[in-house]
Amino acid sequence: MNRGAADRNDDRGAAALAPLMARIAAGDETAFSALYERTHAKLFGICRRILNDAGLAEEVLQEVYVTVWQRARTYDPGKASPVAWMAVIARNRAIDRLRKADRGAHESDAALADLASDEPSPFDRLSASDERRRLQDCLRQLDVRRRKVIAAAFYTGVTYAVLAERAGVPLGTIKTWVRRGLLQLRDCLDR
Repeated sequence: MNRGAADRNDDRGAAALAPLMARIAAGDETAFSALYERTHAKLFGICRRILNDAGLAEEVLQEVYVTVWQRARTYDPGKASPVAWMAVIARNRAIDRLRKADRGAHESDAALADLASDEPSPFDRLSASDERRRLQDCLRQLDVRRRKVIAAAFYTGVTYAVLAERAGVPLGTIKTWVRRGLLQLRDCLDR
C-alpha cells in the first residue's frame, strides 16, 4: 500500500473512532468495547516496545483503558486523533511503570541505536495525523545529539543520568540538550 493510501485509511480510522469517544464519554460500554477491539494491538505495541516485557505491557494496557474510560470526557478531537490521544496515555503509563521498576538504568545501547535508525518504528507508524507529521518534521530539524537524547528520554524512558553516562558528558549537559531541543520543538510547532 502506498503512503497516500495509508494516510487515507488512517484518516478514515480516526473519523470512525471519534464518534466512539463521544459515546464512551456518555458511558456507552458497547462503544468502549468497539474502541478496544480497534486499538488494543497498537497500544499494546507501544507498551511492549517501551517495557520490553509482555506481561508488564498487558498490565499497563489495562491501566490505559481504565484511564481512557475515566477520562473520555476530556478528549478533544480538535487537538489529536483518538489513537494519538490514547498513544500518549499508553506511552506515559509505560514510562511511569518503567521508572517505578528502575529499569531505565538497565536499558542497552541497542535501544539508542534502534532509535537512530531511519526506519520508522511501530510508534512512528501509529498515527499518520498532521500533528505527528509536524512533530517528526520538527524533530528532523534538531541536531542529531538533541534528537537522539530527546527520543531516548521520551520514547523509551531512559533517564537523563543514564543518557549522560552513555554520552560521556555531565548530567547538566544532557539537561541542557533536552531543554534547548524542546524549546526548538515548541518554536517549530508554533509556526
